[in-house]
Amino acid sequence: MSRFDRYVLSQYLLFFGFFALVLVAVFWVNRAVVLFDRLIGDGQSVLVFLEFSALTLPNLIRMILPIAAFAATVWVTNRLNSESELTVLRSTGSSPWQLARPALTFGLLCAAMMLVLTHFLLPLSISKLDQRQSEVARNVTARILNEGDFLHPARGVTFYIRKIEDDGTLNDVFLSDRRDPDVTVTYTGARAFLVRDEDRTHLIMVDGMAQRLHRESRRLSSTAFEDFSYDISLLTNKVENPTRNIRAVPSVELMYNRDAVKAQEGHSIGVQTEELHLRFARALVCIAVTLIGFSALMLGSFSRFGVWRQALLAFVLLIIVEGLRGVVSEPVLENPQMWPLIYVPTVFGIGVALLFLQLSARPVGVRLKQLRHARQEAAS
Repeated sequence: MSRFDRYVLSQYLLFFGFFALVLVAVFWVNRAVVLFDRLIGDGQSVLVFLEFSALTLPNLIRMILPIAAFAATVWVTNRLNSESELTVLRSTGSSPWQLARPALTFGLLCAAMMLVLTHFLLPLSISKLDQRQSEVARNVTARILNEGDFLHPARGVTFYIRKIEDDGTLNDVFLSDRRDPDVTVTYTGARAFLVRDEDRTHLIMVDGMAQRLHRESRRLSSTAFEDFSYDISLLTNKVENPTRNIRAVPSVELMYNRDAVKAQEGHSIGVQTEELHLRFARALVCIAVTLIGFSALMLGSFSRFGVWRQALLAFVLLIIVEGLRGVVSEPVLENPQMWPLIYVPTVFGIGVALLFLQLSARPVGVRLKQLRHARQEAAS
């Protein structure tokens, strides 16, 4: 690799890191707001929020990595064009094929990062995230034991505790159950205790009252009690033997244990085939988008007005490639034997990039002038 190639490659990596950081920050903030509201509203700590945020990062990086690679390629190539560096190199005899070597190397590096991400980091993070979500859902104390706040541990249920003593006694408890569309039941108790019985959890309320409102008849009935047991196990949303997300299944299992995955998880062979080849195709798309970003900007000659037309063309091609990725999945889900369709967007993108490089090496206008000149010489 020449010194110029190393210089351009370092610029690609520098701006790739910048764009990736910016895009991850933007997308992460949008998701973090919803995640923060849900977790903190359920009584979780900030550490749990940070843990969940870290576990969602690999999936977020998977989405923005090709976009960051494309943006870095277009930005650096445009800067090299505007500063006439590529023009000088082409005037010294360097062909567009030679100038494309740093872009190709950069695409291969991005593809390697994507392979590690999709085959190892992403399945591990999704598996861990699903596990932690189940643990949080089963944690009754974290979901409902917050004093001074109106909490909603389940749809249609409101829970309030005025104060929690050091020994675990709950003072002035309010519980509203509106899950039945016909009847609303409201429980109040001066004191309450949590009692665990194997896999079930009961809320024992003392010196309280239960009010039942029949919505259709608008009749309210009240019952005073000395002690009352309310089963709150359903509020934990416990799921027995949850099915793994297809993205959490390791690639080795998708390659060699498809029948076992289908039997245990319920994912069809088509779904497994699509997911496995998508993990490879996402890496190859990184090569395609970097070559498209570079080759499209090589089509035009130096202009003081910039290369915005070529940049727009590259952006349109990026949208087409991403659109094709959504089209080719459906046939593979129905017929796993059609898995080569998964790689059509990559082949299309690389083919267009190679065509652009060929056109930039011998522009159409130059070839027409040569052909006209040859005809004039033949006629004379």
